Amino acid sequence: MRNSILLLILLVFTITTNAQQQYYELKNFVTDSAHIFDKNQVETLNQRLVDFEQQTSNQVLVVTIDELGFDTIESYANGIFNQNGIGHEGKDNGLLILFSELDREVRIEVGYGLEPYITDAVASRIIRNTMIPNFKEERYYEGINEGAEQVIEFLNNPEALAEFKQEIEESERKDDMIGYGFLGLFVLIFVVVGGFAFFKSYRNIIEVFRGVFMGKLGVLPGIFMLLGGSISTVVGLVFMMGPVTVAYSIYASNHFLMEKIVEGPSILLWLLLPFFGIAAIIAFIKLKVLGKEDLNISWIKNDMTYYSKTFSSSGTHSFGSGSNSSGGSSSSFSGGGGSSGGGGSSGSW
Repeated sequence: MRNSILLLILLVFTITTNAQQQYYELKNFVTDSAHIFDKNQVETLNQRLVDFEQQTSNQVLVVTIDELGFDTIESYANGIFNQNGIGHEGKDNGLLILFSELDREVRIEVGYGLEPYITDAVASRIIRNTMIPNFKEERYYEGINEGAEQVIEFLNNPEALAEFKQEIEESERKDDMIGYGFLGLFVLIFVVVGGFAFFKSYRNIIEVFRGVFMGKLGVLPGIFMLLGGSISTVVGLVFMMGPVTVAYSIYASNHFLMEKIVEGPSILLWLLLPFFGIAAIIAFIKLKVLGKEDLNISWIKNDMTYYSKTFSSSGTHSFGSGSNSSGGSSSSFSGGGGSSGGGGSSGSW
């Protein structure tokens, strides 16, 4: 028992120690621990990043590793960033490009001070359009070098950055329009099919009211027919309005109506009053105005000739004689104490 406890303590201590020492202590602006660059590439890129810091005080670092192990690239990048204090204290103007070879993942981790410039969208676009196409062809230095060059360009040239952000916004609007188009088509199909089913079932309810007003259908049998017809009508209405409600909940900024329905579903019961009321009014108009027939009420008795002529004998009643159917994305580095809150973007290939 004592040996087991000692073994457990040793295991916990080992894990804790490894966790505290899992991140590299950065000595240069380029740390190629995955050995994917040659000596000249490391020296060239490192000197470029050194010059950039001397000119602007912004720190851009590149780290390559073999694999992440059990960590995620987001957590690893954030840990190595904050442990080394990339960026200057008070400015938090650091940026890290982390590359994991075996995991085939890359991340741009951005310090607080640079997040207004290298936003998540900008970082994502650099990774997706500049880095990953090179990585897929195993041109790792080219991908990282070109990505770092873009970061430097955007931090040195506000006009280029603004133009790049404008391109991103236009691309996102275009993507949104395509998404709206597919969603609209999806909703339209359901609205047409559900609307057709709703119309047929609701027309049947109107005819039930008309039959009751004429005395051809008994009030009590008519109530049961209304309940049966209402189920078909509600199904058609849900089939028609369901996708519209989903689309509204996705794109609408004001969800007051959706919240009222979810929090108080009894509101749906109040909708039954106009649902039946309108049907009854239409039936009355057809009877008195269009048909000019007398109002006559029968509580139980049905006119079987009228019933068989007007309503089919199938499971759901329909007006007429037809049956009912329904359609049914080269100098050393010294951290200044900057920090990152997790801003940036990741990508894989």
